[in-house]
Amino acid sequence: MSYSSDQQLDCALDLMRRLPPQQIEKNLSDLIDLVPHLCEDLLSSVDQPLKIARDKEVGKDYLLCDYNRDGDSYRSPWSNTYDPVLNDGAVPSDRLRKMEVEANAAFDQYREMYFEGGVSSVYLWDLDHGFAGVILIKKAGDGSKKIQGCWDSIHVVEVQEKPGRSAHYKLTSTVMLWLQTTKPESGTMNLGGSATRQVEADRPVNEANTHIANIGSMVEDMENKMRNTLNEIYFGKTRDIINSLRNVYDLGDMKKQQSVVNELNRKLQQQIN
Repeated sequence: MSYSSDQQLDCALDLMRRLPPQQIEKNLSDLIDLVPHLCEDLLSSVDQPLKIARDKEVGKDYLLCDYNRDGDSYRSPWSNTYDPVLNDGAVPSDRLRKMEVEANAAFDQYREMYFEGGVSSVYLWDLDHGFAGVILIKKAGDGSKKIQGCWDSIHVVEVQEKPGRSAHYKLTSTVMLWLQTTKPESGTMNLGGSATRQVEADRPVNEANTHIANIGSMVEDMENKMRNTLNEIYFGKTRDIINSLRNVYDLGDMKKQQSVVNELNRKLQQQIN
């Protein structure tokens, strides 16, 4: 039985969604070895953990992705220059570059408030009837308390500016999260998962509600919802499974509790009869 390329791609993407996020690069490479004709589609469809680079000019870290890459060079949001040097690399217009600088400063504060560390980067580019951008946030655990982990969030937003001081926003967010604990009592345990969500909204644009403020509130709401979803699906479900496999209460206490329940049932039956 043969499968079409679209069916093979659907199966490959379905498989990638079920594999550990911390091994995405290895799994993606292995998958491309199996179906090399899907290489381009897989690379463009599968979100990979964000990598960090250092802007030597300003001494700040920034995140690498397809949206700030031109050839083999990556543009820093802090200095607006490419590394390795690329003289004719794509850069945003002057108006958008000013907004990009303000957005990086705003999300730098957002990252510090919510994540207390990590790295964030914002990249914007021009469209025919507006602009688009990506907000990247990465927070990796330092391995203290024998816990390792990483949070990667990628928020791609498309903005269509309308007459009458309003705009239409389309936000597509992907979050990749994994945790690993190693303890003598329980051994090594891995938890991880990813989720993608999309939302669209029309918002007014004025001095009180700038593009950055509108995008910021949408990203904040989306991250809170996705954080709760990941917590319920991956951590809550794991806790339920563990609790069903073992009892945290003493066996003697459970027997006493059951005997009390049985006695109450017996007396209730006597009263009914």
